Amino acid sequence: MKVTVLVGSRSDLEIAEKVRVRLTELGVACDVHVASAHRNPDKVDRLVRDPETDVFVAMAGLSAALPGVVAARTLKPVIGVPLHRGLGLDSLLSVVQMPPGIPVAAVGLDAAENAALLAVEILALKYPALTAALERYRAKWREEPTPPAGSPA
Repeated sequence: MKVTVLVGSRSDLEIAEKVRVRLTELGVACDVHVASAHRNPDKVDRLVRDPETDVFVAMAGLSAALPGVVAARTLKPVIGVPLHRGLGLDSLLSVVQMPPGIPVAAVGLDAAENAALLAVEILALKYPALTAALERYRAKWREEPTPPAGSPA
């Protein structure tokens, strides 16, 4: 079982690392690649054809074409993470407003950890042992103290 994460730019690697860390904690293999839909389309095509990948997470800012490009080239689930560049609205709309027939699951702006958790939920349909890992994660999450008002959640 494997998740492949694609980012459009090296500057996005810090956010992609959050996906890798969460997936590793939950026992899921993860590869992270810089592969721009515009600058490296051949690399994107090669990565999308990886038979070992079960789920893709694609993140990019601005036009955020990468999640849609990946989804257009595979029948496997694609989770798009719009990245906050400027207002972030352009990347958010690019991910959620896909044309009919090419679905991309979308999480919130910079929501790398939610992308990782959604990938594990999808994988749990095929690999039921992951359900227990998710249950443990949620139980631990519920026990964490609530952050003070005004601080990041």
